[in-house]
Amino acid sequence: MTVLAAIGHALAEAGSMTWQITWSLILGFTLSAIVQAVVRRQTVVAMLGDDRPATLARATGLGAASSSCSYAAVALARSLFRQGASFTAAMVFEIASTNLVVELGIILALLIGWQFTLAEFVGGPIMIVGVAVLFRIFVRQRLIEAARQQADRGLTGSMEGHAAMDMSIASGGSFWRRLGSREGYTAVSHIFVMEWAAVIRDVVIGLLIAGAVGAWVPDSFWQRLFLTSQPLAAKLWGPLIGPVISVLSFVCSIGNVPLAAVLWNGGISFGGVVAFIFADLIIIPILLIYRKYYGTKMMLVVLGTFYASMVVAAYIVEFSFGALGLIPATRDARVGETGLQWNYTTYLNIIFLLLAAALLVRFFRSGGGPMLKMMGGGPGEPSEHGQPGSHGQHGHHGHGGSALPAGGR
Repeated sequence: MTVLAAIGHALAEAGSMTWQITWSLILGFTLSAIVQAVVRRQTVVAMLGDDRPATLARATGLGAASSSCSYAAVALARSLFRQGASFTAAMVFEIASTNLVVELGIILALLIGWQFTLAEFVGGPIMIVGVAVLFRIFVRQRLIEAARQQADRGLTGSMEGHAAMDMSIASGGSFWRRLGSREGYTAVSHIFVMEWAAVIRDVVIGLLIAGAVGAWVPDSFWQRLFLTSQPLAAKLWGPLIGPVISVLSFVCSIGNVPLAAVLWNGGISFGGVVAFIFADLIIIPILLIYRKYYGTKMMLVVLGTFYASMVVAAYIVEFSFGALGLIPATRDARVGETGLQWNYTTYLNIIFLLLAAALLVRFFRSGGGPMLKMMGGGPGEPSEHGQPGSHGQHGHHGHGGSALPAGGR
């Protein structure tokens, strides 16, 4: 196979996966934008002030509703922590906002199978419980205070500007009244486009890596790596090696699902796929951000607790789903070339691409363009109203503030 033919094969596989998941990404980000438009940031902070079980349950629900790319989720968790949320609640919010979101579940079902969607939503809470328990046992108040002092230094990570923006609706009234207003339409369009801008890099990189790996790496390599000839060893090894591959791949957020599909076809265990997807929050670039945010000791604690919890969660999912007969018997994830066909995927893509176009037009017509330049800015300082202040220079773009960009009302 020539170099050009090999590249073409990889791009064709990436393109096929892109076409399969386009409508689901748009649907997921639209639903997330709707929720974020009606829930104010300071409301979230006020609900996450301790690490009681009820508080962590709220953090899980709020995080799942506040879908984010991994980098923005990490920046937002620090913002919540600085504004008064407990460290454990902030970390739980972070985990849920990348691993328990609608679009992730839909994409898993489309590319690999509904069983993986169910596994994510079963294993995610188990991982969260594990993190909470380990924090309660090993994390002392002295370490948390040191992390808070480091967080308050305001060192820049990634997607700081995005995390600092509160674009929720300021007006009162019922949910549907606010959502159906002109301001509601603007808020949803702004959040939708900003979420896409935050995650598009990871999605594109993930699809390209998955296409290249699927086209170029032979199945025999994966079969040896994942011990497929030894069923029990493969089940025990998968959850341990899955996060390691994720850490080394540098792919996070939704972008790691296509690669997870390739690994599943290659022979990794069911639990290994689950652990691989959970590991988007401990990839090397994010570990370096944790170090900036909270210090080296807390970074190592986060790495150790997250890894241990995702491995345990993956083992529980592996053996419980196996006992219930819920693990797929075949490995036929949709990573091959399917071509463009007039089927439900094409029709749904057309419908949701039109929706995305309408939101994109509203975004720019309402003055949202300058916000894109601020996504990577410095972390905003919390003001007395819970909005980012002048340090981050993002507060005036939030719909929760006193003014909207031109045309936003």
